Amino acid sequence: MATVTFDKATRIYPGGDKPAVDALDLHIEDGEFLVLVGPSGCGKSTSLRMLAGLEDVNGGRILIGDRDVTTVPPKDRDIAMVFQNYALYPHMTVADNMGFALKIAGTPKEEIKRRVQEAAKILDLEQYLTRKPKALSGGQRQRVAMGRAIVRQPQVFLMDEPLSNLDAKLRVQTRTQIASLQRRLGVTTVYVTHDQVEAMTMGDRVAVLKDGLLQQVDTPRRMYDHPNNVFVAGFIGSPAMNLLTLDVTDGGVKLGDTVHPVERAALSATGDKLTLGVRPEDLELSERGLPVQVEVVEELGADAYIYGSLAQPGKESHQVIARVDGRRPPEKGSTVHFTPKVGHVHLFDQHSGQRIES
Repeated sequence: MATVTFDKATRIYPGGDKPAVDALDLHIEDGEFLVLVGPSGCGKSTSLRMLAGLEDVNGGRILIGDRDVTTVPPKDRDIAMVFQNYALYPHMTVADNMGFALKIAGTPKEEIKRRVQEAAKILDLEQYLTRKPKALSGGQRQRVAMGRAIVRQPQVFLMDEPLSNLDAKLRVQTRTQIASLQRRLGVTTVYVTHDQVEAMTMGDRVAVLKDGLLQQVDTPRRMYDHPNNVFVAGFIGSPAMNLLTLDVTDGGVKLGDTVHPVERAALSATGDKLTLGVRPEDLELSERGLPVQVEVVEELGADAYIYGSLAQPGKESHQVIARVDGRRPPEKGSTVHFTPKVGHVHLFDQHSGQRIES
């Protein structure tokens, strides 16, 4: 097994005026499951393909272990990649698909058979080894693609949105299987997804990218509780964090008809406004505070989410999402007040978007 290091790795596509990946500095530990996540076009798949050798590196370097692989051909990098579209040979059986790379490498037949059987047992594919891909479901085909990577026993697994072709229920089931499998095998894994729920539930650490720039890399819990900037705050979490532009006043920020206290040191670095972030589950119904006109009530059983807008004439309109008791949710069209739980507020500079420590 091995570590993976992106050392100021940069990719600029021909004709592009700015890098698709801009000086990426990222170290992945031996045996770690790291998830690259971000919106479409942020550079996550390009970063993975640079590591695989499928994209040129225009600046910086990439290391697998202590070995600089920046200019090493893909076949010599000791990596195995699982793609979004399975990429199985339709005329071959499951067993032949899984063992094909070993056959090309000249591995003895008995060794191929042993490794395929071992992988099939791990992935619960033993009864399908003689079938062709067309006789399998989407989830089974994805497990065959996983098996093909496993039998190669690489130093690093690379996975590019492997679950995006599956339906919602199967995606949840398969992501659990992949995370469990990775922990059992202990192989360093770099996993790309645009789904932040997938990222938060699977990764040992999560790296968030935007416009080719690394925004934050951290454990899922730390990233959820301590986002570095407005982008990470709004991207990580489902439903998203409420981000409100509020007036700075003496001793804090104006929150409806109340003042939310903020330390003087934190306020001194801001202008007359700052961005306050609070998660939907950290808003509490109260007599005073932030007035919200309820527009939609989403009932989920024990919990309900209300979607509304600030009921403050003449003020900037903000959507507000709050989690409330599912058995007694506010009525649609009503106006209710919320205050944030103490210690669960995030403050950001209105202009730079960077976190303000308070």
